[in-house]
Amino acid sequence: MKKLRVNVGAGYDIFIEKGLLSSCGEYIKNVTDAKKVCVISDTNVFPIYGDKVCQSIEEQGFEVLTYVFEAGEASKTTSTVISMVEFLAQNELTRGDIVVALGGGVCGDMAGFAAAIYLRGIDFVQIPTSLLAQVDSSVGGKTAVDLPQGKNLCGSFHQPVLVIIDPDTLDTLTPHFFSDGMAEAIKTGCIKSAPLFDRIEKEDAKDFIEDMIFDCVSIKAGVVERDEKEHGERALLNFGHTAGHSIEKLHNFSTISHGEAVGIGMVMITAAGEANGITAAGTSDRIAAVLKKYGLLTKDENSLSDIIENMNADKKRTSDSINFTLLHSIGDSFNQKIKYEEIPKFFGLK
Repeated sequence: MKKLRVNVGAGYDIFIEKGLLSSCGEYIKNVTDAKKVCVISDTNVFPIYGDKVCQSIEEQGFEVLTYVFEAGEASKTTSTVISMVEFLAQNELTRGDIVVALGGGVCGDMAGFAAAIYLRGIDFVQIPTSLLAQVDSSVGGKTAVDLPQGKNLCGSFHQPVLVIIDPDTLDTLTPHFFSDGMAEAIKTGCIKSAPLFDRIEKEDAKDFIEDMIFDCVSIKAGVVERDEKEHGERALLNFGHTAGHSIEKLHNFSTISHGEAVGIGMVMITAAGEANGITAAGTSDRIAAVLKKYGLLTKDENSLSDIIENMNADKKRTSDSINFTLLHSIGDSFNQKIKYEEIPKFFGLK
């Protein structure tokens, strides 16, 4: 059993151990006096793990309700979240009751957002079942949905009261979704830990999966503790995401995954950093090689000018610039604002 405490707000624990789903109810019982628990999941995850999780929760004396939505980024909309909130209201959940997000990043983002806005905020638990959610999105309290104008533009900071990570759930992931999560693990090494990046580069991540999850979560927890609302250091976690979100939007959030898009974004910003004399030479090639090792993309079919144009919807923009995360070298990152009119030149467009 690996355990980590996140000291934000009232604080919450993260538990990492194979087989934890079978006893998740006991851990939930320790953090709430709720009468009702609403398990929110999707059409991919619930048929595999729903019965096991609901049974464990019911054994602790809770009344369990379930809300299952159509799996995929296309469901990550305001209408889906409003449907969730209406379901909570119809079933008369109170401020003392609790939501459990059982699924990947999309599920956690939406269930957390529904919990944040229902009755002006009720508690929720993260049970991430994808690698991407286990190494990144389940920790830190960012919840959101997409808008037609861009990704994650409607959301809230709402910390979970508990995170339960069972690496056994990764056994049912397709290779594509495992690769998707590796992009966020690689990102974590790029911005904060050269030793983690080295290990991912030299070994097979599946051979040290629990260590990798723990390292990623530990790094992110430390950043979130120091900068919960992303006024400074936390923006480093967006490495590769500005271009990545633009690429996802160009693909209508359907024909490319989040991890694939972020991988391309990391290569783009690092190559630009090298060209501008900011980043150590060869860094982008090294990142690209690791991405390819784990089946991820390094280039996109859309033009560089289209990708740059779509960055204008990014959450990290200000009135005259966008805040980019850059590398000096692997493990050494920093944020830099680049004015809109200078962005094309920075990326090599004339």
